[in-house]
Amino acid sequence: MLRPFSGDAKRGAVGRAGFGLGITDLDISLIEQLQQTEEGKLRRFFLRRLRNREDAADATQETFLRLLTASPKEDLRNPHAYLFQVARSVAHGITARLMRDSALFSDELDQTQVADEAPSPERVVAARQQLGLLIETISSLPPKCRVVFVLSRLEGLSNGEIATKLGISRNMVEKHIIRALMACRQARLAALPPAGGIAHD
Repeated sequence: MLRPFSGDAKRGAVGRAGFGLGITDLDISLIEQLQQTEEGKLRRFFLRRLRNREDAADATQETFLRLLTASPKEDLRNPHAYLFQVARSVAHGITARLMRDSALFSDELDQTQVADEAPSPERVVAARQQLGLLIETISSLPPKCRVVFVLSRLEGLSNGEIATKLGISRNMVEKHIIRALMACRQARLAALPPAGGIAHD
């Protein structure tokens, strides 16, 4: 569970960050109440969409922080609706980032494979390692998730076509794709050498 916010600590942290200068005691009270009553629902909301507990926890924290740093013009008269409006924005941002990371992963793989007509032995080894990593990651996915990902990324089917083909909803197709993209992202990040260092076998 998130650590409860202290009003004084919140005002100090927000002020030091240079955000939320118009936040009031009433706003803080509303946010504290939302944290107490909605945190579990919010975490489940993100878990359904992101399929990863750590990402769901981070997204939950980010949502409450966005409320704290919101412009004083934001309407908190319907705090529950506004909370989940912010949450949807956070989820969209995370999903977009995952898709960018996945595209970068694929681009790097393609560039490694075709950049040179006569690639060096090191580039050949790197390409094989990245291809092996991608295959291993896809193979480790749950069966339905793997099928959806292959149909989407390798066969080029739309989400609607996949939903019809497999007899599942579009929403479920999107969840499977997000889960697969997250797995690719995590595998890619795990394979990167430490900052300032080089990878070793």
